[in-house]
Parts: sequence; C-alpha cells; structure tokens
Amino acid sequence: MISVALCTYNGAKYLGEQLESILNQTRSVNEIVICDDRSSDATADIVKAFQDKAPFPIYFNRNDSQLGSTKNFEKCLQLCQGDIIFLCDQDDFWMPEKVEKLVGYLEKNPQQQMVFSNAGMMDEKSERIEGHIWQEVMFDDTMQKIWQAGGAAQILYKGYVVTGATVALRKSALDNMLPFPTSVKDLIHDAWMSISLALKNQIGFVNEELILYRRHSAQQVGFGGGGEAVSFKQRFSRPRAEKLLPIQEELHRLESTLALLKQHYPEVPASQFAKLESHRDFVKFRLELPENRLLRIVPIAFKFLAGKYYDPQKHWWKTLLGDMIE
Repeated sequence: MISVALCTYNGAKYLGEQLESILNQTRSVNEIVICDDRSSDATADIVKAFQDKAPFPIYFNRNDSQLGSTKNFEKCLQLCQGDIIFLCDQDDFWMPEKVEKLVGYLEKNPQQQMVFSNAGMMDEKSERIEGHIWQEVMFDDTMQKIWQAGGAAQILYKGYVVTGATVALRKSALDNMLPFPTSVKDLIHDAWMSISLALKNQIGFVNEELILYRRHSAQQVGFGGGGEAVSFKQRFSRPRAEKLLPIQEELHRLESTLALLKQHYPEVPASQFAKLESHRDFVKFRLELPENRLLRIVPIAFKFLAGKYYDPQKHWWKTLLGDMIE
C-alpha cells in the first residue's frame, strides 16, 4: 500500500496542480492523507473537489492548533496507513513516473529504508526555470560516490542534501525516528529523517528529476537567500566577532545534533560517529584560532597538511583563506 503525506497551510494557489500531478501517476497511490495547519484560504474547498473525483481516498485533517511544518509532518506520517509513504509539499509538481520509480527502487533494494531524488525547478507561473536542487546543495558526482561508499552521514552532518518533497520511505522506518526533535534550529523533519537513516546506511537516491520544485516568495522552507557576499576588503576590515558568529552557530548545531543522535540511537556503533565528531572538532578549531593573524599560520598549515580543510561540499580554499586573514 502506498500513501502520500501532504501538509498544507494556505496553499490554495498551487494545491490543485500538485494534487492533479499525483492523480496522473503511472503507478497509482492508495491514499492521500492531508494535515492542514489551520489554513484561512480555500485549501479545504480544493481538497473537497479532488475527494469527489479521485479513484482513492483523500483524507483531510485540520489541526486544532498550529503545529508548524515539522510537527505537522510528524502527525501526517503517523496517520498514513501505507507500507511506503511519500512526503509531499503543497506547491510542487510530480513527474508522472515518480511513484513508479521510487517504489521500484525500494522494491529492488530491501535493505534501504528511504530514497530521495533530484528535482527540477519552476517559478510561480509553473514555468520551468534553469537548474536543479542538487546543484543548489552541491550533490554532484563526487558527493554521490562518497554517499554510495558509506559517507552519507558525514555529508548530511555538514549540510542538507535531502529535500523532503522528493522522499519516499517505508513506514516501518518511522518507529525509531519519532518524535521529531524541535530543539535544534533548522533540523527540520526531512533533515532528521535523512541523517537518522544515513547513520545506518539505509538511505539511497535516484539520480533523476522526479518533481518540479517551485520557487516562490511565500514558501516556508527553500533554497537561496544566503545573504550578501563578503568582499575581500571586508574580510580584512570587518570585526572578527562578525566572522565568528556563523561559525559559533554551526558549532552549536553540530554539537546539538550529535548529542541528539547519540541519545536517540544508542545501538549505533561509536565508529559511526567518528567522522561527525571530527568535523565538529574542526569547526571548534576554527573558532578558537588566535586573534593575531601571524599566530594562525602554523596551526592552519598543520590542519591543511592533515587534509582537514579539504571538503568537496564547499569551496574549501575560501574557508582556509578566511581563517588566515579575517
């Protein structure tokens, strides 16, 4: 049985298009479970129209109070009855073969509990735009090989790669994940699910664009918006505290995430956390570099020779230069 967990909040503008794309799959789902976080628009009316024409049940649940996206997905996933559940946003578009290909992957790979795909981009007018989301998160051929070699947790600990709207998972995988934590900023439902399963090497991917991901001003979570770039001149002149602030925030996120994972998954061998701890220690090292630039040269050189600065997910040389001059 295949379920779709769809969370809505004032999504009437695009919801009909998303639901239509689910109805037009080459392999049909068996139910859509919708949890609405108290929308004030025509969301309920749109769902009712699709309930009348869908060849499978569409269940609509309106929350008693607003839960926010992470807890709303937690509720929605628990209400799904399917053996395989697709996470679904309210404003995207599914390619016709999405269900067939992701279910097929899980059927062929019984050891995997979750699978995600790439996604193309579209704008507010549902017109295709250049690029895909794996470009945004730098999940290129090199990173995919690292993932397939068992490095998924290391990749996810450094940055988010898995987009929930592209995910399908076995419902049995939820047993050890719930409840979703909310104590770490930005560790939303899809990030927690993916890193939890990555620790056990139980998450795979399909290198195809199986949805069109909509970019628009009203979305709750999305790509871009990284702020203004820091110029070379500013790197010399801006206060060091300004440079250290995002590093402090990253260290807090890493330490908090690692603590949650160890608490939640005591059965995972300590060796699985070694690379995560190594990355945390490197971020801490960067934070504790001396104020005097000359005194930074030797420790940075040792870290560079040890390979600590090299990171295929980031422009590692920019990190090294920033630590030298700022």
